[in-house]
Amino acid sequence: MSAYKDQDTRLHGIKTKIRVVPNFPKSGIMFQDITTLLLDPKAFKDTIDLFVERYKGKNISVVAGIEARGFIFGPPIALAIRAKFVPLRKPKKLPGKVISQEYILEYGRDCLEMHVGAVEPGERALVVDDLIATGGTLCAAMDLLERVGAEVVECACVIELPELKGRERLNGKPLYVLVEYVEI
Repeated sequence: MSAYKDQDTRLHGIKTKIRVVPNFPKSGIMFQDITTLLLDPKAFKDTIDLFVERYKGKNISVVAGIEARGFIFGPPIALAIRAKFVPLRKPKKLPGKVISQEYILEYGRDCLEMHVGAVEPGERALVVDDLIATGGTLCAAMDLLERVGAEVVECACVIELPELKGRERLNGKPLYVLVEYVEI
């Protein structure tokens, strides 16, 4: 499901506030910079509001945010829907016992970690990030949550790069995005 197909008038304002930076962080990458979205309080609020409207009343107990930009969108969504926020971090950033999941992303390899005990079996989880490209990061996040017995209800991203077919890697798990970027 994608919000951009719903024709909500707030989506245009959100999309116009996302800056595209060519060749960052590597040559050939068209980086979707959400920092310009954050500079506009109305567009940022509209972004959060659209997610909250979708997830309020869905019995989600965990909002898992992917480092680093999932940490921007995840906490306000979690607070609004009365869920806990669980950070999914890069290696060696969390103290204590963690579980890890390696993955391949658009321009390399990486790993996500989560505190042992942060999520209990049977909890309903929402995974939040700013963008889905190849889907590797979202898959790693879902794997971490499912390994501890959580039910991943859906993944939520501000932006989708459909040409990279990340949605197809999610094995049928629902993905909700606000805007898509298509290279012309």
